[in-house]
Amino acid sequence: MSHTERDFSKIRLHRKRYRRQRAIGRFWNKLCHWLRWLRYLKYLNPFRYLNRLDRYIINKFIGTYIYSIVLIISIAIVFDVNENLAKFSTYGAPLKAIVFDYYANFVPYFSNLFSPLFVFIAVIFFTSKLAGNSEIIAMLAAGVSFKRLLRPYMISAALIAVVNLALGAYVIPKGTIVRQDFEAKYKNSKKTLSANNVQLMVGPGIIAYMQQYDDRSKTAFGFSLDKFENKKLVSHMTASTLRYDSISDTRYHWKAQNYKIRTLKGLKEEITSGSTLDTLIMMEPMDLVFSKGQQETLTSPELRQYISKQIDRGSGNVVQYEVEYHKRIATSFASFILTIIGVSLSSRKRKGGMGLYLGIGLALSFSYILLQTISATFAINADTPPMLAAWIPNLLYVFIAYFCYRQAPN
Repeated sequence: MSHTERDFSKIRLHRKRYRRQRAIGRFWNKLCHWLRWLRYLKYLNPFRYLNRLDRYIINKFIGTYIYSIVLIISIAIVFDVNENLAKFSTYGAPLKAIVFDYYANFVPYFSNLFSPLFVFIAVIFFTSKLAGNSEIIAMLAAGVSFKRLLRPYMISAALIAVVNLALGAYVIPKGTIVRQDFEAKYKNSKKTLSANNVQLMVGPGIIAYMQQYDDRSKTAFGFSLDKFENKKLVSHMTASTLRYDSISDTRYHWKAQNYKIRTLKGLKEEITSGSTLDTLIMMEPMDLVFSKGQQETLTSPELRQYISKQIDRGSGNVVQYEVEYHKRIATSFASFILTIIGVSLSSRKRKGGMGLYLGIGLALSFSYILLQTISATFAINADTPPMLAAWIPNLLYVFIAYFCYRQAPN
């Protein structure tokens, strides 16, 4: 190899090393830039803003809340088993179905339903114990204001409210379907499985009618479908039976048997008939049969979609669905209200114990649940707006919570 070629190879080698070093340098600079920004992630750590007092009260709150749920729901299960054991034996309910289909969904349903009561019991129980041990007095004497003392309580109430809202909106409705099917099969709980003379609007100017519908077989008998344009009949379809295709990949898929379609074009008429017809009709089995407690089996997005669809059809049977939708949100906010009432009533150390104030607090929590049921009943049977009916207990108890807060120790 000549000197010139050797020099060129050294130059190329130096150039490769130089480019490699520059690439490593650029990568290192970018890495340092991103590492510099990572230091701001420490401000997103929620535990950064909690001191020892906050963690102490949150642990007490959440632990007592879980303990009260386990204790009371265990007692409820014992009473429920004692009441329904004869029915389970009569209808031959297997042990696996009792445990996993019924009680595995019974526990979260009632825990979420009475969550405001459990929150209040937990707050009263451990806060009165803190007050009895003079711990609240020590906190206030150390310069902690009552407003500052409420912060860990509100954080705990927020955690409970978020969990209750998520469970009630997405998880518990799925389990309610399994539990209601179990009750219909092994507890002889009557479930609506048929409907007669059903008429509904399935689209703009499209009216469906069926003489009878059987939900077990998903079949309608004596079916007719009328289509109107500018208040004039343009199409009339009849079928002896109409069956919902539950295994289809698409929704609203129906199969008509022995159908006949009359198409009106001015003075002319076209008739088409056949034995089988696959068609799309904008209705589902759940639109045809209404069972007690059916609104509890729908998730919140499904409830919102169902309500919108029924309102567009002009149906008046949506009040209980609207009440259920708004009640799930309103019940979650009850955790904050009952927490403030509970802390305000039980944070003062009183001579003679907390018996009187514990009774007042329990009466308030039970009256909240009673008022919630009464307002929902008025919304269904009267002209009360569903949203207002769901929020009436919260709106009323906000003033009670404010009054208790003003009377709390400074």
